[in-house]
Amino acid sequence: MTRTVLVTATNYSRLCREGKALLEAHDCQVIENDFGRPMTFEELSERVGAVDAVVAGVDSWNEAVFALAPQLKVISRFGVGVDNIDIEAARARGIKVTNAAGGNANAVAELTIGLIIAAMRGIPDLHTSTRQGGWDRFVGEELVGRTVGILGFGNIAQKIAKKLSGFDVTVIAYDKFPNAEAAAALNVELVNAERLLARSDIVCTMLPSLPETRHFMNSASFARMKDGAYFINTARGALVDEVALKAALDSGKLRGAAIDVYEREPSDPTNPLFHTAGIVTTPHTAAETYETYTGIGVLTAQAVIDALDGRTPRNLL
Repeated sequence: MTRTVLVTATNYSRLCREGKALLEAHDCQVIENDFGRPMTFEELSERVGAVDAVVAGVDSWNEAVFALAPQLKVISRFGVGVDNIDIEAARARGIKVTNAAGGNANAVAELTIGLIIAAMRGIPDLHTSTRQGGWDRFVGEELVGRTVGILGFGNIAQKIAKKLSGFDVTVIAYDKFPNAEAAAALNVELVNAERLLARSDIVCTMLPSLPETRHFMNSASFARMKDGAYFINTARGALVDEVALKAALDSGKLRGAAIDVYEREPSDPTNPLFHTAGIVTTPHTAAETYETYTGIGVLTAQAVIDALDGRTPRNLL
């Protein structure tokens, strides 16, 4: 019996051939997102009526959508964060929810370090000015000898800490539920959030997006940071008050910032951050590697198959 799987993650046929083939080999008809962006409620409502499973991107999955999807049995999130899925509403309807925990950790860690260096050396602006015929010998700053603070110390943060070990930096971290064993193995000092903000030359946020972490970085948080520090966000846009971030950059409190995620996505070209000096911006692309797509494509496909076949899927939330 053929099962219908809606994939709202983008570029599925191009980048997740192994995952798609696995689904089709288990009698699943795959319906893909051909918009190249998260699907709207109206677009979802036109497609979910006969869907048995979803491989979800960052579109919103809530009671209003579930009410239109009577056959839906499982949502396998193509990523780690599930703040776009109402898990309680799904549970009430017997819909299983999984994620791809760990599947994008290396990719996000690598881009995070890339953004730190890009911000400290002004790489994007130099790239643009040079191609326009300029010769702007921007004087940047080096990582060596700096203190890097990581807010949140989960899998991605631990990979960041490991990769930073070769840069001759001091790494400190805050986590509500600290992993002392991992910290010791990585030579990371665990501190409270206030101490981390006050000591760090570079602050990276890797916190989960929860109601209690919304705008964790606000005016007061930025005020606690060192003058001339850098701020990096490759986690979730809701963690940061963008108005406060802009103010911290405009005032010179922060020397620079780099962000991959936004309070509103897809990004709005009128977002004031895009017209603010000293900030590097990328379009929620930290996990976008061929390796990530291949691995998560197979992981999420297998979770769908297991759930539809009555087995407990991996990473069940």
